[in-house]
Amino acid sequence: MSALAPRWKRLEPDERRQQILDCAMRLFGERPYAEVSTTDIAKEAGVARGLLNHYFGQKRDLYLKVVKRMLLMPGIEKSVPMTGTLRERVERSVEWYLDTVATHGKTYLAVIGSGGIGVDPDVERIIAEADDVAASRTLEFLGLKAEVGNDSRQRAMIRSYGGLVKSSIREWLRDGTLSREETHLLLSESLLLIVRDLLPQLARTATPGRGAATKKPGPPK
Repeated sequence: MSALAPRWKRLEPDERRQQILDCAMRLFGERPYAEVSTTDIAKEAGVARGLLNHYFGQKRDLYLKVVKRMLLMPGIEKSVPMTGTLRERVERSVEWYLDTVATHGKTYLAVIGSGGIGVDPDVERIIAEADDVAASRTLEFLGLKAEVGNDSRQRAMIRSYGGLVKSSIREWLRDGTLSREETHLLLSESLLLIVRDLLPQLARTATPGRGAATKKPGPPK
């Protein structure tokens, strides 16, 4: 019991929840979903399994929390200064994101690759919601919320960039076909191209479904 005593120190509820979540993130990254039990997670966190169930419910519920946490990556607003040129903000934000992903690389790869849980509508829904939130946060962080934050097409373009982000990180962390520096270069320059060139062009075009498609024909000329 003496060897286990330090792990059972009293924590505030929020701290304890975070401790359990951190342990779950690590274990879901190290093993397939089916091979991780709530007993394993509770033991790793040094808590009773009943407390884990109290905070998070069943294993699947906890896994959904891990998925959401990994994809939303909270904290950029506090960690990355929203100052400087557009390039400086883009490069800092990409650097922060790669640092954050690298901390939980195995878990991130498991989450974006379904992590062995199979086709799950709730996982797919969380991923879709996280992609949309990430797109809105990116626009806001780059100072574009007032201009384009309500345009679904521009959010869609940033969500598409999110697909490039996930693919590039797989090339870097899983396959080793891109270095960290190459991944940073690809993601920074791609985001700059989208923000500087593509979004302004998109803003000048008519919204799909409007304009010529709905315009009544005029008199023949």
